[in-house]
Amino acid sequence: MSERKDIIPYSPKSNLPVVVDDGGLQAYIEKIKQFPVLSEEQERQLIYQFKEQGDLKAAQTLITSHLRLAVKIALTYRRYGLPTADLISEANIGLMQAVKKFDTTKNVRLSTYAILWIKAALNDFVLRSWSLVKIGTVAAQKKLFYNLGRIKARLGLYDNKELEPKVVEKIADELVVAK
Repeated sequence: MSERKDIIPYSPKSNLPVVVDDGGLQAYIEKIKQFPVLSEEQERQLIYQFKEQGDLKAAQTLITSHLRLAVKIALTYRRYGLPTADLISEANIGLMQAVKKFDTTKNVRLSTYAILWIKAALNDFVLRSWSLVKIGTVAAQKKLFYNLGRIKARLGLYDNKELEPKVVEKIADELVVAK
């Protein structure tokens, strides 16, 4: 099987796989499936090596073993119309943050902790990137933004076309905002 030229399976500075574009998504997913899923004991040992001994290879192993989780969560954010490669990259950043900040005193697996960091990174990315007009990021504005998405989905409005005035009024009433 010959390798496509538009897919760079590994970044030049490390041996981590990267997504170049949506055409490379399937190749990326196939590459990350090659990384083993760690047992709880292996995970604990690698976390210890990274936290206590500063072993970056241990951190890399932790990250690569959880890349499937990052992709799975990132793909749930596709409805915002952002490039899939960007979503996966942001999810991977959240995963790296989770590994860096993981608290070994908690009796929880890394994947459970990483889900929160991955979603936080993706939520922040969506809020920064989704609109040409930058929206605020205070808690009330975030709540309004995500509730709007939920209501539009419930009404079957999946595209970003201009909404009819009746629909705008209905959404405004549900969100309790001025029209």
